Amino acid sequence: EVQLVESGGGSVQAGGSLRLSCATSAYTFSRTNCMGWFRQAPGKERGGVATVYTRGESVYYADSVKGRFTISQDSAKSTVYLQMNSLKPEDTAMYYCAADMGYEACWYGRSHSVGSWGQGTQVTVSP
Repeated sequence: EVQLVESGGGSVQAGGSLRLSCATSAYTFSRTNCMGWFRQAPGKERGGVATVYTRGESVYYADSVKGRFTISQDSAKSTVYLQMNSLKPEDTAMYYCAADMGYEACWYGRSHSVGSWGQGTQVTVSP
């Protein structure tokens, strides 16, 4: 069973920053090609935020977060990070770590081809 453990969510005022972490086992990290972050706000569908190759560079960013969010990976720690700067109230959502992604999820942020999800961490941005 794949375990993805997220941390780093919380409440922040607009303009603030948060860093999310997603830790997994070394085995999972080595065999999954792409990991990423998705988010879901109440009443909305889950959508991609950012993805990264576990052995390389970032792959996908949602247009709404480009220039503000940065995804990175640390293979030594089997962890993926999402640095979120200049946060806006519309960034408020539950953020989910994802692994075992098909190419549609990795390249285009489409949630239907994600194989494994974390439990989610809440991010709330107040005006």
